[in-house]
Amino acid sequence: MIFAGILAGTSGSPGATCDDQGVNFTLYAGSAEAVELCLFDADRHPTAHHFLPEQSDGIWSGYLPGCRAGQRYGYRVHGPWSPAEGLRFNPAKLLIDPWARRLEGRCQWSPAVFDYEQPAGAGDWRRSETDSAPFVPLGVVEAPAARRVFRRPAIPWSDLVVYEANVRGFTMRHPDLSEAERGRLRGLSNGRILEYLKTLGITSLELMPVFTMVDEEFLVARGLRNLWGYNSVQFFTPDARFTGDDGVAEFRDMVESIHDAGIEVLLDVAYNHSGESGLHGPTFSLRGIDNLAYYRTEPAAPGVYVNDSGCGNTLNADNPRVQRLVLDSLKYWHREMGVDGFRFDLATVLGRTSSGYLKRHSLLNRIGGDPELEGARLIAEPWDPGPGGYQLGRFPVEWAEWTDRFRDSVRRFWRGDHDQSSEFARRIHGSADLFEPSGRNPTASINFVTSHDGFTLRDLVSYEHRRNEANSENNHDGHAHNYSSNHGVEGETDDAAVNALRRQQRLNLLATLLFSHGTPMLPAGDEFGNGQGGNNNAYAQDNEIGWLDWQRAGDDVAFTAEVCKLVQLRKTLPLLRQARYVHGRMPTDRGWCDIEWLRPDGQPMRESDWKAGQRLTLRYATYAEQKDDSPVVEAVALLFNAAVDAAEFSLPKELPPDWGMRFSSSPATAPLGAGRWQVAGRSLLLVRSAAEE
Repeated sequence: MIFAGILAGTSGSPGATCDDQGVNFTLYAGSAEAVELCLFDADRHPTAHHFLPEQSDGIWSGYLPGCRAGQRYGYRVHGPWSPAEGLRFNPAKLLIDPWARRLEGRCQWSPAVFDYEQPAGAGDWRRSETDSAPFVPLGVVEAPAARRVFRRPAIPWSDLVVYEANVRGFTMRHPDLSEAERGRLRGLSNGRILEYLKTLGITSLELMPVFTMVDEEFLVARGLRNLWGYNSVQFFTPDARFTGDDGVAEFRDMVESIHDAGIEVLLDVAYNHSGESGLHGPTFSLRGIDNLAYYRTEPAAPGVYVNDSGCGNTLNADNPRVQRLVLDSLKYWHREMGVDGFRFDLATVLGRTSSGYLKRHSLLNRIGGDPELEGARLIAEPWDPGPGGYQLGRFPVEWAEWTDRFRDSVRRFWRGDHDQSSEFARRIHGSADLFEPSGRNPTASINFVTSHDGFTLRDLVSYEHRRNEANSENNHDGHAHNYSSNHGVEGETDDAAVNALRRQQRLNLLATLLFSHGTPMLPAGDEFGNGQGGNNNAYAQDNEIGWLDWQRAGDDVAFTAEVCKLVQLRKTLPLLRQARYVHGRMPTDRGWCDIEWLRPDGQPMRESDWKAGQRLTLRYATYAEQKDDSPVVEAVALLFNAAVDAAEFSLPKELPPDWGMRFSSSPATAPLGAGRWQVAGRSLLLVRSAAEE
């Protein structure tokens, strides 16, 4: 269709806004000289182009009468070409609307997607004149739609058990899914999947990134694909690899199905950088729209990107337009798509100024204080690779944070490292030293032993060295310091004794995670022993290495049943999931509560015990006063023996003498009566007072 002409538009809402008479197009390009709207038909043939006639404070807009929902479009932005000064305008490159709500097509690699002629030598930056339109997704105008009302599960923070999953990794090899469901969002709507998640007892499904992304060029050259998804080129649309013809509806349907199962949906988001990479990267969107506005560059060398993300570029969190982009994206996914919360990859970037991280950065404040995000969970990965990028415990009060110190301490304690008891105690107590000073409670500590990034739990107890050769980076990528142990044999083995110990250590690690104060996060597959052959950086393994091996789920169904039991114990024992920090004896609405660290002989820990011990007991108790003034004691004790040899543990005699054993990671642990147990080496025991039995 050829439209008669374009009229002055309005600059209020970025993107393409459709009404009964036409469409308003708005784009921020503050340094541009002109913005050209390009229209295409369903076969991607160009049909018309219009220069947006209105410009105010860098916001370009135009209203196109007669334009309708379904119209395909993109932008060409005109302006100066001076890469050394950070000016990368090139109208030969078709650009994705950063605010588009629907895209059609995928990013494809071609010399045409680069804004310069390759190869570019020092000072040799000739502007490419090749049209990139055939290789770039097109925006699709969306009709106004009635907002769905999502029936969100009302889950208190203290009850959360987060389950981290990758859409493709989780679904590609699942035996109960059809080919049409595998690798797709709709696979997570399958009734067997939902029943599995409910049986496991998790409350929150955290999906790794689903935004429209591009596989890195170097991966494609190696015949690999990006599995993890941390390479977005647009922040409003689900990637075509996860969806059918209508990705918006498919995502919303998935969320509704998961909500109906009583589980909330969290989304892992990466607003720290874009898939346009570094100086020599492709031009798909932001670089060609307004490079200096959207990205952070070196003050003395504006043609050079600040690389605090480690991915070649860093979004400029100081710029109000970037802040608007991030906030609009978050509000869209929360309100329009039903997402219940967000985990922010390399979240320190969102608080960065030109001089470093600022806890009260305006973007962090706006995210935490926006009324349209009220109720959305905010979880920070509180570090990035840039200078001063490690900011654990230093995010605003509205945020929870991934706690890598929990991960490392728990791994080292159960590996048998010495001098770990005091650090271990702080972490399983909810890291009060990190979060309590800012007024936060234990749930602010997102505890994990493993995550997508690093060894799986099975590999953590089977390998001491990474095995990342399949990534084609000479095994130099991934974490070098994993605090892992192979327990005598590197990799998989048929040795029954080694496998029994590895199984017991996996139970120790998961039980510690689920019995600790804080918010536990469990990666998909750890509950049944999924492995990656020692690859601890499977970001590029969109194949059998990175996909969950569901056949293993049938190898040891008793192990998965034990994990379900651990989750259930956490749910039924409130003492394991305190909503606030307990130090010594403290009053509660039911009476009072206390916490005590004990030696194996039942006596309080002394300073010297913390330095030397691999064995300790954590005892929680609540005391509710009755009318006859006799207290009813509810008590739980965790007995940790990370040493190789068995040991006798006792609880104080003033506590009820009869305790019930609710969990043991080792069948060799045995009760001795009167609050005493013979606890096997390398094992964990949970006991509960008889008053509670």
